[in-house]
Amino acid sequence: MQRQTHEIWNLRFLNQIMNSMSDGVFTMDVNGKINSWNLSMESISGYSAEEALGKTCQILGLNRCFGRACPDGIHCCGILDKQTSQTIECQLWHKEGHDVAIIKNASVVKDENEDIIGVVETITDLTELKIAKQKAEEAALRLGEVHQVENIIGRSHEILKVYKAIKVAAASESTILIQGESGTGKELVAGAIHYQSDRRDGPLVTVNCSALSESLLESELFGHVKGAYTGAIRDRIGRFEEAQEGTVFLDEIGELSAYIQVKLLRVLQERVIERVGESRKRKINIRVIAATHRDLYQQVHDGIFRDDLYYRLKVFPIYLPPLRSRREDIPLLVDHFIKKLNKKTGKKITGISNPVLRILMDSPWRGNVRELENAIEHAFVLCDREEIDILDLPAEIRMPDLTVNFDGGITTPDTKPEKQKKLKKEELLELLEQYGWNKSEVGRQLNLSHTSVWKYMKKWGIPLKR
Repeated sequence: MQRQTHEIWNLRFLNQIMNSMSDGVFTMDVNGKINSWNLSMESISGYSAEEALGKTCQILGLNRCFGRACPDGIHCCGILDKQTSQTIECQLWHKEGHDVAIIKNASVVKDENEDIIGVVETITDLTELKIAKQKAEEAALRLGEVHQVENIIGRSHEILKVYKAIKVAAASESTILIQGESGTGKELVAGAIHYQSDRRDGPLVTVNCSALSESLLESELFGHVKGAYTGAIRDRIGRFEEAQEGTVFLDEIGELSAYIQVKLLRVLQERVIERVGESRKRKINIRVIAATHRDLYQQVHDGIFRDDLYYRLKVFPIYLPPLRSRREDIPLLVDHFIKKLNKKTGKKITGISNPVLRILMDSPWRGNVRELENAIEHAFVLCDREEIDILDLPAEIRMPDLTVNFDGGITTPDTKPEKQKKLKKEELLELLEQYGWNKSEVGRQLNLSHTSVWKYMKKWGIPLKR
């Protein structure tokens, strides 16, 4: 009686274990008839235990058993002869009529005399993993699309040279140095190079060298081992190791300290790193793209930046022109940003008015493309019409001779040159001719904004072009 009670307890305990498992588990007797079926199998297959018990595994319609489609029965599939199957990725046919991606494994069960008494199979549902993998692939595809050359907007001579440089750089493994003012699109160019190169399937890891202190940047780049410093409670790999088989983009490279410059030079020369707190050398296979808005050559001359590192970085330099030197691209950029923001906000803005275009074309754009995009986004917030007008623009762009305070107020310069009040039509015409009808340059000579120059021209009936 005690033995019978113990066996019942063991059976209940075994059933409880099987039903608590996330993997599907079922067993079959030597004739291939299912004699146990856990809750996860019900969820994965759609068949309840009542529907499965007494049936064969053919109800699952597995598309692979020992490298072939589901055989006629347990005596044909080979499990009794081979006694175990390889873990394979395959599909089962759900009760509701669709495939389910799974991993299956089968093995025989023997008694104390080594006689086969049944078979146990485990089924792992890969549905969520497949969905996650698909989402990751789609995200990577979208990321690659963001960094396509076509997303670097422009048709000017200067930007066409950038397109060509990207194509050449992507076809090589050389270290790239991208130089240009803030807001010119250095990260976008780095991404375009990576996603057109043979390393496109590897990671693109971005590090802003100006955002961290020297010690934190060292740990960020090279990683550290447990106990390397206070707070290092576990081993951590650095960005160089994360970028294995891919690309590291070092933004604001001109901000590196002398110590980190030495360590980076070694990475570029030997392609090895050492984590902070250990002496083990680790080989890395990466491509380095660096960027800066600073004049590195001048920094080398001033003794701020190492000359050997500078020449290692600028194996293939790419210069991004400021927006003010490629003004013919402004209408294309504006159209691109409007389409992008229409999609984001649901608005249906069709374009900008001619006065707005004149202002945008004359602006110095010290913040370059980023500043232009921010200006259009600002206009989107205010614009409730189909066309962006002057009053939709930020005050500092439509009235650059005024200063916007931190509290939103506007103040004018304390003094105005006397000639501003005495400006004559003949003087304005003479300056326009002298400076090729560049209203921004004429404004600088008169200490006026281009908007004020434009108003004088409108007042005196002077055409906008010669």
